Amino acid sequence: MTTKKHTFHVSGTHCASCKILIEDILGEQDFVGKVEVNLKKETVEIETESEKSIEEIADLLTSKIKANGYALSVEKIIKAKEDVIWKALPIGLAFLLLFFILQKSGILNLGLGGEITPLAGFLIGLIASVSSCLAIVGGLVLSLSAKISEDNVNDTKTFLFFHFGRLFSFAILGGILGVVGNAIGINFTFTAILGILASLVMLFLGLNLLGLFSRNKITLPAGIFNFFRKIEHKTLTPLIIGFGTFFLPCGFTQSMQIVALSSGSFGAGAVLMFSFALGTLPMLLLLSFGSASFAHSKHAPLFFKSAGVIVVGLGLFALLAGLAGLGIISSIFNI
Repeated sequence: MTTKKHTFHVSGTHCASCKILIEDILGEQDFVGKVEVNLKKETVEIETESEKSIEEIADLLTSKIKANGYALSVEKIIKAKEDVIWKALPIGLAFLLLFFILQKSGILNLGLGGEITPLAGFLIGLIASVSSCLAIVGGLVLSLSAKISEDNVNDTKTFLFFHFGRLFSFAILGGILGVVGNAIGINFTFTAILGILASLVMLFLGLNLLGLFSRNKITLPAGIFNFFRKIEHKTLTPLIIGFGTFFLPCGFTQSMQIVALSSGSFGAGAVLMFSFALGTLPMLLLLSFGSASFAHSKHAPLFFKSAGVIVVGLGLFALLAGLAGLGIISSIFNI
């Protein structure tokens, strides 16, 4: 039989984990050969020997991925998207109001007006785990999961090593950043400037979650995911992968690395980065051992945009506090 190539338009994608999930589900179908998802073009290309029409194949494949919030079509469907920002705005503002009240009362001290606390690092990790961290690290976790399913190896052991390697590396490398910061003699002014830089990164990430930069989806080259699918699952492999996530281009991770650099000591830097990694752990554990379908459900847009409002608010709060610390503006929040 002749192998045919079909290209479909796909809707519902938003990050690298979507690419992995769609390719894994469609690749399991008996009549489907190679599958390639292009997130930037929002297309899915498949190879098949099926004699069904392209419309029938689109409907059949859509039925396999519909539960995860995706759909394939022969023609690009341009439909008015529900603007969930007006629903997300009050949710995000309510959270920020609660945060402000708790921060002002002294019950919750995240240190956004000065030195970032481990609790702040943990909460930033929670937010990161459903945004850029989900896109970057989540894609790698799904790659590991796919390879594990193929090889029928012990997934518990593999993922435990992966997550241990990640937590350990963040603590050790965060501590090293603190030592480096101390060695180069970071003073108060430089620390404040680093804090402002970190807040600007948070603002950019929050705006990205709100969809202002949706055309620039954060992805890793497909070859990286293919590499992890081909590697042998020896004991050291998941440890090394977990260790390597410290260097992946996740904006939240980079903003926390800046904070660790300004901490000035091994202990402070280690605790900050460990707290951040610990905050990302719950979502990554769901990807590893359970269902992460919520991230691809119909409620995902509202969830991500609400998170975007919160991140923008916290980033703006940190930015104003940093500017006030440098004496550029008057202190707006007396915390």
